[in-house]
Amino acid sequence: MAEAFRGEYNQKVDAKARVSIPASFRRVIEAGDPKYSGGKASFVLVYGGDRSYLECYTMTEMERIEEQIRRRPMGSPRRRYLERNMITLALNMELDEDGRIVLPPKGRDKLGITSDDLKGGVEATFAGTLNKFQIWKATTYASELAAEEEIQLPPGADMLSLLDDEEF
Repeated sequence: MAEAFRGEYNQKVDAKARVSIPASFRRVIEAGDPKYSGGKASFVLVYGGDRSYLECYTMTEMERIEEQIRRRPMGSPRRRYLERNMITLALNMELDEDGRIVLPPKGRDKLGITSDDLKGGVEATFAGTLNKFQIWKATTYASELAAEEEIQLPPGADMLSLLDDEEF
């Protein structure tokens, strides 16, 4: 994969729930949209699943995921779960001419962004995770980072030691 979502960016969400997609993320969205030809690029915003953020995929990446879901046996619990949370609870989004989207009501609900937040001013954090990006309410993202202690490295250890030697 040549293009990847990297970095984290805080963006202001305006009173109409509009938010700018970071410029570097827009380039990856455009590259991952086979129908993009200089107009408005599209991506998929997923609000399903048990998480406190939205997950966003390029059109090409979502096609790959959909194909994996199609290969699951019809009616199996895993396929039904994936269909519900990755397909049904998802929206195709289109960037406007200024590189913004309107956060949909169900997405705002997932993030915990209220109408009072929109009136008073709220920020969203965009977090790149290689083949997708996440949208968080900035305060939730900051709290999650502070509480994150999944992997404890010994003092002075290199984080690249977490990669398999064969792959690095």
